[in-house]
Amino acid sequence: MIKAYEQYEVWFVTGAQLLYGGDAVKVVDGHSTEMVQGLNDSGKLPVKVVYKGTANSSKEVETVFKAANNDDRCIGVITWMHTFSPAKMWIHGLLQLKKPLMHLHTQYNKEIPWDTMDMDFMNLNQSAHGDREFGHICTRMRIRRKVVVGHWQDDNTLERIAVWMRVCAGWADAQDMLILRFGDQMNNVAVTDGDKVEAEQRLGYHVDYCPVSELMAYQKKVKDEDVAALVKEYFALYDHDASLEDTATEAYMKVWNSAKAELAIRAILKDKGAKGFTTNFDDLGDVDMECNYFDQIPGLASQRLMAEGYGFGAEGDWKSAALYRTVWVMNQGLSGGCSFLEDYTLNFDGADSSILQSHMLEICPMIAAAKPRLEVHFLGIGIRKSQTARLVFTSKVGTGCTATVVDLGNRFRLIVNDVQCIEPKPLPKLPVASALWIPMPDFEVGAGAWILAGGTHHSCFSYDLTSEYWEDYAEISGIEMVHINKDTTISGFKKELRMNEVYYMLNKALV
Repeated sequence: MIKAYEQYEVWFVTGAQLLYGGDAVKVVDGHSTEMVQGLNDSGKLPVKVVYKGTANSSKEVETVFKAANNDDRCIGVITWMHTFSPAKMWIHGLLQLKKPLMHLHTQYNKEIPWDTMDMDFMNLNQSAHGDREFGHICTRMRIRRKVVVGHWQDDNTLERIAVWMRVCAGWADAQDMLILRFGDQMNNVAVTDGDKVEAEQRLGYHVDYCPVSELMAYQKKVKDEDVAALVKEYFALYDHDASLEDTATEAYMKVWNSAKAELAIRAILKDKGAKGFTTNFDDLGDVDMECNYFDQIPGLASQRLMAEGYGFGAEGDWKSAALYRTVWVMNQGLSGGCSFLEDYTLNFDGADSSILQSHMLEICPMIAAAKPRLEVHFLGIGIRKSQTARLVFTSKVGTGCTATVVDLGNRFRLIVNDVQCIEPKPLPKLPVASALWIPMPDFEVGAGAWILAGGTHHSCFSYDLTSEYWEDYAEISGIEMVHINKDTTISGFKKELRMNEVYYMLNKALV
């Protein structure tokens, strides 16, 4: 596997003690070095593992955890107890550790050496003993962590470590994430709003309002030769009617202006160091200000910027913009693709009842089943009703997972739904990008559970990510997660929601 996150590393710390003597610690160190080398050579981990030695005392634990906190390359710490490592020596370090933690319950040797095992071997190889001691203190201290159980050479173990690494990368990326809101949200919409202060405290990202007039100042500076080059790139990358290249037509000018909008948005995002943005179709600039406005919704720009990794949320939805950026980061090196999507309209068809996922325009081409088509059509919504450029396609068939975050006042809730993308029928009069899916376990239960959980009409979808990614994300961030899957029932889901409500109300009262 190509290392997808060259800027990051995960630290590996082995727990031991000096009770068995210095020679034993040397053996522990040798085993750990070999194991870390094996993890890195497996080709299955997207982040480099760096061995940080054996911790034999409280001071050593505290020192290495403080160093992890202060190293920007370190996105998480893996701990493993080779021998019996008294858990009280981990207390001060765990109190200070700010990076995600994985407890790897493994063993250097795969099988018990029945014929040769003696007391020296027993004293040295005590992961079954030491990991429980460490697990107890983490639970006693309410330390959030992922526990992975399995031999370090097994594929399943490596795959679970890889999932956690990707989530750690997404989490690290979110801690300095800036989202720009061009304009505000749609009037009176509740689900796309939320507590930005709590989001920065809990989830790491910062949301700033950016006047559309400031974006227009960037558009004024865009050079015609840069626009021409980008339009040429569009025609090379995407299928399109030859007539679209006729420079004398309105359609060509719409493509030209879409390219200009893309260049302007990308420029302001780069200048401000933003990783995502939102738009609002009711705020596209002032037509009375020397053509200082977008002549159409910048849908094509949003589609292409999402593919580059910029978070996007329609109608001012900053939570979706931030979550999509995290999905894109976690998806790096995987092949299925991801996108911002919206529940658009329902198709009642018995067991095959489904939901058409789309938006006005802004769907990422990474999920396209075939090469997208560049088209220009009228869009009669928002302040600027006009011919509008967009990429048109349908999504791939396959299983995936979609997620959203909602603000419930006393907490954030992460809602996750496994879905099955199916083959759509042609939409000759609706030229937009779209996906058609059946939410698991079926349309009635999946859609009903999503509504009961307070889910948004926007979500962030991936063919590659599974619920395990989101479980790790919720564990690291300390937010609630509910998962709608093949085993979900409405009665059971209602009970889960009620129990969660009680838990968070009591937790708030105790604080």
